[in-house]
Amino acid sequence: MSLAAKAAWVAGLVTLGAAWLWPLPSLGIPPFSRHMLVHMLVVAVAAPLLAFAIAGTRLDPVPRAPLLFSPILASMAELAGVWAWHAPGLHHFARHARTGFALEQATFVLTGLWLWLAALGGSAAFRRSRAIAGLTGLLLTSMHMMLLGVLLAIPHRLLYGDHGAHALCHAGSLTPLQDQQLGGVLMLLIGGTSYLAGALWMTADALRRRTP
Repeated sequence: MSLAAKAAWVAGLVTLGAAWLWPLPSLGIPPFSRHMLVHMLVVAVAAPLLAFAIAGTRLDPVPRAPLLFSPILASMAELAGVWAWHAPGLHHFARHARTGFALEQATFVLTGLWLWLAALGGSAAFRRSRAIAGLTGLLLTSMHMMLLGVLLAIPHRLLYGDHGAHALCHAGSLTPLQDQQLGGVLMLLIGGTSYLAGALWMTADALRRRTP
């Protein structure tokens, strides 16, 4: 494993620790915004760092199961997981039960790693051979993250009433609706930017490798 890969591995693990253990859980961030920060740190920061560290090493699962690690398939799986856990019923389960939270975060980690490994994993020749699929998978994910962020940011009513009783005591003058809208903006900015940046990096890498 190269020095850059080792640094990415450590940074990815530190990001997960910051999101799940400390300091994020102890900060006075309103509940929905905190949830969205945790979500984005897991799928849009930690997952690409860990995937970058694993890609091309003996731990890389892509060469052993290339069909399973189709970027389009992985993108659809992440879409299903993210949107399902943001449905009010499952969202309430994840916020109020440790089992629900563990299942939610496991879904985010696994689908995030699946997609980023599908895009970044395998040999350089393998990535070049399906660069379009990798780009499409990341761009599709960027689009659905941004769409969900917009849907959370623009409503004038609460979609998640279970946060309402706690938001004011955590946020001072920030209302539960503003907390929800802020969470949507965080998803829009962090999630959309991360996957779009990954797609742009892949484009630049493919063009660089094709340049004589």
